[in-house]
This record gives sequence, C-alpha cells and structure tokens, in this order.
Amino acid sequence: MRNQNVPNFTSVIGGILTAFVILLSFSCFVVINPGQAGVLSILGKARDGALLEGLHFKPPLVSTVDIYDVTVQKFEVPAQSSTKDLQDLSASFAINFRLDPTEVVEIRRTQGTLQNIVSKIVAPQTQESFKIAAAKRTVEEAITKRTELKQDFDDALNTRLEKYGIIVLDTSVVDLAFSTEFSKAVEEKQIAEQRAQRAVYIAQEAEQEAQADVNRAKGKAEAQRLLAETLKAQGGELVLQKEAIQAWKDGGAQMPKVLVMGSDSNSSVPFLFNLSDFDSKSQ
Repeated sequence: MRNQNVPNFTSVIGGILTAFVILLSFSCFVVINPGQAGVLSILGKARDGALLEGLHFKPPLVSTVDIYDVTVQKFEVPAQSSTKDLQDLSASFAINFRLDPTEVVEIRRTQGTLQNIVSKIVAPQTQESFKIAAAKRTVEEAITKRTELKQDFDDALNTRLEKYGIIVLDTSVVDLAFSTEFSKAVEEKQIAEQRAQRAVYIAQEAEQEAQADVNRAKGKAEAQRLLAETLKAQGGELVLQKEAIQAWKDGGAQMPKVLVMGSDSNSSVPFLFNLSDFDSKSQ
C-alpha cells in the first residue's frame, strides 16, 4: 500500500516541477510591440540599453520590464506671461510629442511614468518657453506677428525638451487671450479711429459742397457777364423784350398776337413783335 503511494506522489511532484519549469521558461522572455520601448530592471536597478520592438530575454523571478508608449502623445498645456510692454498675455498650447525610444532608460530613472513627464517636464517647460517668446515683443506685436511668436516658442520648447528625451513634433496655439484692460483699450482705440474717419469724411463732404457752391457761383457770374455783353451789343434790347415775353407766357397769362413795345414815343421807334412767330419757334 505504501509502495503504491510513493510512485503517485513522485508523479505529482514531477508534474508540478515540469509545470513550474514551463512557466518559468515563459517568464524568461518579453515581447516589445511596435510603438513601444522597454526598460529592464534587475533587483530594482534599471539596466542600460532600451528594449526595442521584438523578443527579449530577461532573468526570471528577479527582473521586471517597464513598457513605455513611444507613439505620438498630445496634451493641451496652458501658459501665462508678460509682454515687453508689461501687458498680461495668456495662451493655451496643444503639444504633440513622443518619447525618444533610445532614452527611455534615462526617462525611467529620472521621471518614471508618462504622467510625471507631462506634469513635471512638458507643462513647466511650455510655460518657460512661452515667457521667452512673449518677452521679446509688445502685446500688439504678439497679435500682428503671431507666426513669429509661435516660431520663437517652438525653438525654445524644442531646445528645452530635447535634453529630457522628448521629441516635439508639432505645436499649435489653441487660444491667445489678453487682459481686460488691454481689450478695453483696443476697443476704445477702434472707436476713436472710427470717429476720426467719420470726421474726415464729413470734412471732405463739406469741402466738396463748398467747391460745388463756388462752381455754381462762377457759372452764374459767367452767365451774367455774357448777358451783360449781349445787352451792350447791337440788338440787346431785343433780347430783353423776348425774355419779358417768355416770362409772361410762362406765368400763364394770355398773350396777344401782336405787341407794340418801346420806352416812350419820343425816345425810340415802337417795336412790333409777332407772337405767333415766337410760339412757332418755341415749339
């Protein structure tokens, strides 16, 4: 009876050992997928040399592998600064970056997790880079030269994050805001400019109207001069007679067919005027 139990116990122990060896052999390897990088730590100490994509051996039981995502990460980071003319300027930046796969060991030693990288490295360096870019120009230049502001920001941020093993791929200004005082000053300036433009328009309109009055006066004076010359010339009296008849007719009075006109019987010969001829000419 005792002899029968010994083989059974031996078989159980053998099976357990076999399973343990199989499990142990599987734990000796780690697979790093595309877009990942690993850091091998033995007895809590990170080993030099990042584990890139593929199959890697690791000592069983005493080692661990920390996996880092090295694909593109996007975070929105707020920043505040003062401009060259001491105006408050705030912005929000969308930062696209990724971790350098060859630098993940150092990142593991100094920063640890991705959350720490964003909160302790990316956010503060974004703030400092924005201060550098904003301090080079006035608040109005920050508006009119926004592209140059962003370029200065990108240059400063790339330089600062590169030493931490962080590669900046792209940045974008999500929002750029100014102080309430500056916004009010801009609004008042726009209103003043509109009023000034309105005043210039009114002045130009008045000048044009005055010039039109001058032109009308000149035209009337020229007409009177020509009329005076006509009256002085031979037949001028006839012109006055025709104008008197025309004025009479325009007034609606009934005109006779023949009219005798003259100043008096002693000073001039009476003038006979055929109104039917005048009517036909007028028509």
